[in-house]
Amino acid sequence: MPLLIDILGMLGAGVLLYAYAMLSTRRMSGDSLAYQLLNLGGAIALMINSACHLAWPSAVLNLIWCGIGILALWRLAVTRPWKRQV
Repeated sequence: MPLLIDILGMLGAGVLLYAYAMLSTRRMSGDSLAYQLLNLGGAIALMINSACHLAWPSAVLNLIWCGIGILALWRLAVTRPWKRQV
């Protein structure tokens, strides 16, 4: 199980770095659904990894990061009506 937790943490870090690189190179918008989902997924993975390793400052940081991501996704859902593709 510890190996799985470490892999999850590495994947989370990679996802956050990928999202940041895409944002920094203007290949992805900060208010895009893809960016927000990548950000949230990476933060969840790192939060789990940090909590399992008892790294509480990092776990709390990522918990807050998740809250911000959920708020951003909620705002996207409210301000952008989803169109159903036929």
